[in-house]
Amino acid sequence: MRRYKDTELGIKKLDFNEKRGMMAVYLTDGREVIVPIGMFPEIKRLRKSQREDYMIMDDQYFSFDAISKIFSVKDILKV
Repeated sequence: MRRYKDTELGIKKLDFNEKRGMMAVYLTDGREVIVPIGMFPEIKRLRKSQREDYMIMDDQYFSFDAISKIFSVKDILKV
């Protein structure tokens, strides 16, 4: 997990069904961060079924089977 401002942060889950055009990221400290998918063009180009096919690695990173880019918790928090 990443230490961020005296808090251990990791990614528990992604959800693309909260609001249209948004991605909800559930963090290990209980917070939910909602970001526009438009901030991540590679994710925006994915079909709905491809977005649901994600993997979380070491609680810090996530990626999708359909693309090779790896995103991090830092990418989410800087948006």
